[in-house]
Amino acid sequence: MAVQISYFVHGTTTDNEGDRATGWLPGELSTLGIQQAKELGELVKNKQFDALFCSDLKRAVDSAELGFGDKYTVISDARLRECNYGDFNGAPVGSFKEGRMQEYVDTPFPNGESYKNVEERMADFLSFLKQDYDGKHIAIVAHEGPQLALDVLLNGKNWPQAITENWRNTKAWKPGWEYSLA
Repeated sequence: MAVQISYFVHGTTTDNEGDRATGWLPGELSTLGIQQAKELGELVKNKQFDALFCSDLKRAVDSAELGFGDKYTVISDARLRECNYGDFNGAPVGSFKEGRMQEYVDTPFPNGESYKNVEERMADFLSFLKQDYDGKHIAIVAHEGPQLALDVLLNGKNWPQAITENWRNTKAWKPGWEYSLA
């Protein structure tokens, strides 16, 4: 059997609109982000999930509650957090992220974590899903780092490939990405 995963990103934040990387800061949904979260629930209203998980960071919790809270119990899990950018939490994206993400695959951000650390958290979360939700369809509302880790763990990409092919580079958003955990 397999766990089917529908992965959704949180709505746009005021940091996103200001070209800042929120990292482990809570983050506030912008007016657009609130609208996106509500619309997401409508866009996928015909899908049925056995459980809905989200990061424990405010922007993901708010997105999950606005989009799905009337239909599902939202389960927060710290393993689904964004990468901890350490000293760069809340910093302008251009100051450390653009063109430099691959530097932090193995090496942690100053006073933060590496993308491999995010991969370890996600691998632990996937083990939990396989054990407790095998044969089920679950939804996740989270962030960039965990989604890139899913591309590495479930889609056979390496980190440089996942970073280079990240949909965020082309703004090719869609209402959910599908993964299968065999």
